[in-house]
Amino acid sequence: MQKKPAVFLAVCAVLVAVGYLFPNLFAPAPQYPVASDAAVTAAYERKQSDVQVTGKGTVLRLLRDDLKGSRHQRFILKLSSGQTLLVAHNIDIAPRIDSLRQGDQVLFHGEYEWNQKGGVLHWTHRDPRGRHPDGWLRHNGVLYQ
Repeated sequence: MQKKPAVFLAVCAVLVAVGYLFPNLFAPAPQYPVASDAAVTAAYERKQSDVQVTGKGTVLRLLRDDLKGSRHQRFILKLSSGQTLLVAHNIDIAPRIDSLRQGDQVLFHGEYEWNQKGGVLHWTHRDPRGRHPDGWLRHNGVLYQ
């Protein structure tokens, strides 16, 4: 009979330790807007810039990283509408997506800038100064921001 309280206390101690070492383990998963390219398409058609958008696309082409000034991982997404979108992901602030391959799906949230080729998505990371809405990329279930 005395073993049951000892086992119970040991299990409790392990759970407390796990909660201390991994504080977000039991936290609810963050909720992200449903990914749709409708906002990107609308911004492109209206020639708008500085628009926060959320969507998803398929990697059409991987480009060389831009290493001038702030470093950016660059790739082109093809949206379900057929529109293409250049993603410029700041890898001085956010982790690089090393596993990214042509044909992969990427969910995104960031700032859209219009151009004739379909536009550019940037601010796909947290703002270290807290002055700009945070952005993110999600690839294979991993969040990059």
